[in-house]
Amino acid sequence: MTATNSALVALQTGGVTPPEFIPESLIFPGWNIVTALLVVALSIVVSKYVVRLIGRPVARQFHRQSVAQTILRIVRLSIVLTGAAAAASLIGLRLGDIVLSVTVFSAVLGIVLAPIVGSIINGVFILADQPYEIGDMIELDDGTRGFVDEINLRYTKVFTLDNTFLVMPNSTIRERDVINYSAEDERTRLSLDILVTYESDLDAARDLIERAARDCDQVIEGGPDIRIGSARYPAKPTAYIQSYADNGVLFRLRYWSLKPYKLLRIQSEVQTRLWDLLDASDANIEFAYPHTHLVFDETSGAVRVTGDSAPGTTQVAGGTAESDARHVVASPPTDAESVADAPLDEDGDGGGEKGGSDEKSDDARDGAGDDE
Repeated sequence: MTATNSALVALQTGGVTPPEFIPESLIFPGWNIVTALLVVALSIVVSKYVVRLIGRPVARQFHRQSVAQTILRIVRLSIVLTGAAAAASLIGLRLGDIVLSVTVFSAVLGIVLAPIVGSIINGVFILADQPYEIGDMIELDDGTRGFVDEINLRYTKVFTLDNTFLVMPNSTIRERDVINYSAEDERTRLSLDILVTYESDLDAARDLIERAARDCDQVIEGGPDIRIGSARYPAKPTAYIQSYADNGVLFRLRYWSLKPYKLLRIQSEVQTRLWDLLDASDANIEFAYPHTHLVFDETSGAVRVTGDSAPGTTQVAGGTAESDARHVVASPPTDAESVADAPLDEDGDGGGEKGGSDEKSDDARDGAGDDE
């Protein structure tokens, strides 16, 4: 008979000897079970009282809220486990009796305890590495944003911007890329690309772009340079020429937002303000967009323009291109061009037929003179 079976027989037969400090008048069948339940309940109440009693001193000792909460949970769990062990001894169970069976203990450890132990170890690393803290705004590698609501040894709870809770085991979140927008400094730098035409006034465009960001309430207008590591960046909005693109000059605006909680709204306000400034400005500034111009010069060859073709098509020798007006077809020189290039005859005329026509005109004028 195993030790576990012996304990069960002792419970069923009442073979558990009561402690000496318990009066005989309180001994009745099943007294040990009732006493064990009372001990467990008492341990739970005592754990709550102890946590409430030492909560503030622990919070003052540890500045990180997650560490303080973890220590208080460990204290509370230790008191409850101590009460549970005492209750188990009252009903005849011993810790050695439970773990004697190697097969059962190995199965429980491999199936149930292994993931829990892994999450606890990862939770210890998270508390030690401090990648984020309760209240920080973070972004996961899949684009999910939210605020850290709870960190314990098993999991991390994130309150997303979609008003939902995301609970992730610590072993999972440690393998993902996490962006912390609230670490040490909540100021976040944003960027905006603006493409203007080559014909625009670049100095005026830069001034309007920077003014659009300065006019927003949640954007830092200026001040001392902001230091990130060993680098320093201007605090005021600054527009740089990023590149000379195919369709225009590309400006990149860099500006700092005061809080990381409304990044999309701040960026929308900056773009709306820029649109209004450009609309009200008299400066020569236009947004660029992809477009194509067709240019014909002396290397394009001779073309003939006709207006009876389908609009929107231009045919040129060697290919077809889009046009907004007429149908252009490559063709040989016209008859007029051939006559102009023909050699002159002995009379200096351009050809026999044209000379005959001139002779008929002269005869007609002589006949008219005879009639007069």
